[in-house]
Amino acid sequence: MVKRASRWLSNLGAHATLEEDAFVPGAWVLQLGGAEQSHVNVDHPEEIFYEYLRRLANHVDEHGEAGKPLHVLHLGAGALTLARYIQRKRPGSVQVAVDLERELLDFVFDALPMENPRNLRTIIGDARRVLTHELAGEKFDIIVLDIFSGAGAPEHLTVPAFYAEMNSHLRPEGLVLVNVGDDPPFTFADSQIKAMSEIFATVMASAPTEIFSRKFPGNMVVAGTQSRLDLAMVDRLRASGPHPGSVLFGSDLDGFGKP
Repeated sequence: MVKRASRWLSNLGAHATLEEDAFVPGAWVLQLGGAEQSHVNVDHPEEIFYEYLRRLANHVDEHGEAGKPLHVLHLGAGALTLARYIQRKRPGSVQVAVDLERELLDFVFDALPMENPRNLRTIIGDARRVLTHELAGEKFDIIVLDIFSGAGAPEHLTVPAFYAEMNSHLRPEGLVLVNVGDDPPFTFADSQIKAMSEIFATVMASAPTEIFSRKFPGNMVVAGTQSRLDLAMVDRLRASGPHPGSVLFGSDLDGFGKP
């Protein structure tokens, strides 16, 4: 029998459910109001199901020395899929997860505890306010923004000033990773790449190849850093998949980053 946990979230006015994946032992699917939100394999957190999360994980793998602990900020928690991945692949990493919904985060922690919860700090609140106040002066190796999808995103989290604030919280070689979901004609993705390009010296986007045709909806991962572009690293990202996929930067991003 498939295991299932459920909780009514009064703040959201919706049910959150965690249901065991019938095909992958140890994996669970988080749904909110009937819509699938996250997939996490708690037995093998190094195995990632969603394509965009796998692309985020590829960037994490490429950052710094392999296996070395990282200081990571997650703006948007979900089922903590990437945080669990980093715990397993980078033991000793210290992470912070920020989310607006305490009830949802408590539900996930109760049903699917972390391997080492002492190395994960949680903060409830608006992402930008938390950066400005609770995390003032704190520096990170990686900041992951995985909150919104499409033009319905809160405006104060989509403007260059917010990316500048994230940049101020990065260590010198630090990296911002943003999950951008959009539909044709990708007006929102255009705006986010443009905003990031105003702040970061290097911007690249990773996605299924079909997304870059602008004909199909989906998610792309946009990365921003002040470090110079490492072409060998880009080749490794392309080889890491999921396939078919592409990594674009510079003039290849024309049409996604134009004003």
